[in-house]
Amino acid sequence: MVATTLRGVSEQNRRFPWPAGSATGVGSMPGTDAGQACRVVFGELPDLPYLPELPERGPGADITGRTAALLVDMPVQIATGRWKLADRPGRDAARAASYWSQDLDTLEELADGYAGAVKIQVCGPVTLAATVELTHSLDPALSDPGALADLTDSLAEGLAAHVADVRKRVPGAAVVVQLDEPSIPAALAGRVPTASGLNFVRALEPVTAAERLGAVLSAASLGAASTTVHCCAAQVPFRVLADAGAKGIGFDLSLLRNADIDLVAELAEAGLALMTGALPTSATPRLVSGPPLPPRQTAAAVVELWHKTGLAAGLMAAQVLITPACGLAGVSPAAARAALAHCQEAARIAAEMIETAS
Repeated sequence: MVATTLRGVSEQNRRFPWPAGSATGVGSMPGTDAGQACRVVFGELPDLPYLPELPERGPGADITGRTAALLVDMPVQIATGRWKLADRPGRDAARAASYWSQDLDTLEELADGYAGAVKIQVCGPVTLAATVELTHSLDPALSDPGALADLTDSLAEGLAAHVADVRKRVPGAAVVVQLDEPSIPAALAGRVPTASGLNFVRALEPVTAAERLGAVLSAASLGAASTTVHCCAAQVPFRVLADAGAKGIGFDLSLLRNADIDLVAELAEAGLALMTGALPTSATPRLVSGPPLPPRQTAAAVVELWHKTGLAAGLMAAQVLITPACGLAGVSPAAARAALAHCQEAARIAAEMIETAS
């Protein structure tokens, strides 16, 4: 039995580009200094660091503008405080592209000689379409099936080129791509508002959502070692994300419903990685000053989830990552560093707990 478990662990380790007992972050960090943020991430998350997003820099550093800068032949601009499709490229898109250039230069410098997994994050096609307006309308691109299809194709092409650029800059790295889809539950439920705010965009069919998301994941996978989807909202559509071809799914553990446990178990058994957002990131006074719980308590919560799935304990250490529940842009730099260190220590403890139990 022990030999079988060890073989399973070995197989899982080969399946994922990160080692057992790993942690990572969701994406955003506080501040405006790309070099400092990147050094913190690489220092606290040695097994799966990521390229930080710094939305405090302003428009173009936000999740929507940052991703829209990767679109091919679909320029964007800011109008009335929101991103929208444009007839021609302008300074807003140029600023977003400049942030990417600065961040990638920083990554290339700090990751010189690095050999391991590194994660990059962009907005997924459904959330992008829910937050970018049509060219000659104030309604979101999600309201137009043709615009959603065009946006998906453009993002797929742009992301593939982006992954290739990261691989060229950090040749020793195994690139992990994370698509952020916080708006996908609302899109599927028909809760994305129109421009007037009086109505909602028609609910997106699950099969359409899976197809659009799958097209972008497929393009990314040509150069990436693994592809994941993160959704920190309630009612994560696990089945849709799995049907799209994601190799891992990230979620807020505190929002996981009991009704989802069996489905999570099924997906884990099928080999999907679970990026478990076990450290709360809501704006509370305790989080501002640092993680509110000891790492062992966070580790125990993740191990408890795995026990609920009924799967072999020995597989967990390689298949489960521990992360903050969401991004860290809303906390202080010191609290963000402490949160990442907390997740890394919790991941180490969880692996030890599982090894002892096995």
